[in-house]
Amino acid sequence: MARNKFQTLTEPMYYILLALCETRNGSEITSWVSEITNGRIKLAPGTLYALLAQFLQEDIIERAKAEGSGKFYIITDEGRELLEEDRNRIMMMVKDFDKFYKS
Repeated sequence: MARNKFQTLTEPMYYILLALCETRNGSEITSWVSEITNGRIKLAPGTLYALLAQFLQEDIIERAKAEGSGKFYIITDEGRELLEEDRNRIMMMVKDFDKFYKS
C-alpha cells in the first residue's frame, strides 16, 4: 500500500526518512535536515507533522519513545526499503544523465 502512495519521495520526505535512521523528535528532525542540506530544505512544522502522520499511518515510521510531551520517531524496516528504493531510483537517474547528457 505504501509503495503506491510513496512511489516517488519528495525531497522533504526523503530527508525526513533519512533523519529517522536514528531516533529523533520533530525539532531534531528539522534541525538535522536543515544542517545536512546546508539550509536548502527548511521543514515547516505543518509539513513535517503532516508527513510524519502519513508515515505513521503507512507503518513507514513508528513512535520510538516518549519523553515528557515530546514524541520520538524511528524508521521501520518497510521505511528503510522505501528509502533504499528511492536512493536506487535517484542513482539510476544520475547514471542516465551522465550517459546521455552532453554539455
